[in-house]
Amino acid sequence: MRVEVLHIQECPSWREADARLEVALAEAGIDAAVEYRLLEDPADLAATVFAGSPTIVVDGADLFPAAEQIRELACRVYATPAGLRGMPDTAQLVAALRGLTESDHPVR
Repeated sequence: MRVEVLHIQECPSWREADARLEVALAEAGIDAAVEYRLLEDPADLAATVFAGSPTIVVDGADLFPAAEQIRELACRVYATPAGLRGMPDTAQLVAALRGLTESDHPVR
């Protein structure tokens, strides 16, 4: 399983999203290294599923695909139980990751 966090430098949320993702991976029982990709130029977005920073990508797909891809370097907003936030909460991450492992995505 390949896990990436796509982010921009100006977005403060990606670091906390990363910390939550590490906890969520452990809680979901997934042993996967997280890679980080800094997007610095609109050209960097051409071959990505970027929907704003941070976008969490698993095996090439947005872990929260409800958002539309964007073609500008911007922050992302997630709907959480506490309202709109700059990142999903840990429980949302765990649920999304477990949904992957229970579907046709093999855990590697």
